[in-house]
Amino acid sequence: MSNVQINIINLSGNPLPEYATAGSAGMDVRAFLTDSVILQPLERKLIPTGLYIELPENYEVQIRPRSGLAVKQGLTCLNTPGTIDSDYRGEIKVLLINFSNEPQEIKNGDRIAQMVVAATTHAVLIEVNEINQTERGAGGFGHTGK
Repeated sequence: MSNVQINIINLSGNPLPEYATAGSAGMDVRAFLTDSVILQPLERKLIPTGLYIELPENYEVQIRPRSGLAVKQGLTCLNTPGTIDSDYRGEIKVLLINFSNEPQEIKNGDRIAQMVVAATTHAVLIEVNEINQTERGAGGFGHTGK
């Protein structure tokens, strides 16, 4: 496993994002709130984290839902995974939605998402008149019947 060094500013007073276990792919990210937020059913809000990062070139951070939050409270992230590009310097915010039938409270310090650091590659697109065919061909959504 390789490690990448990321500079981070933490204005929240909450612990830095961290891996829950040695095998975790994502680090837990916490809410930075002065007052708790109530999300009504089907309501969505941007939740601040107080975190600002300086990613190296050719890396991104993906913001993903926490499975426990989804199953226990019906809260998940929209725009998933949300991508933080290497040249973004603003505050990391998490777009949460409440898919439950009950209002859900989010408090300062609650673990609201996970962030996964991933290497990126820039592609060079070459315009052509035809592409190679495969057995699958143009079969898309649900075409295999599985």
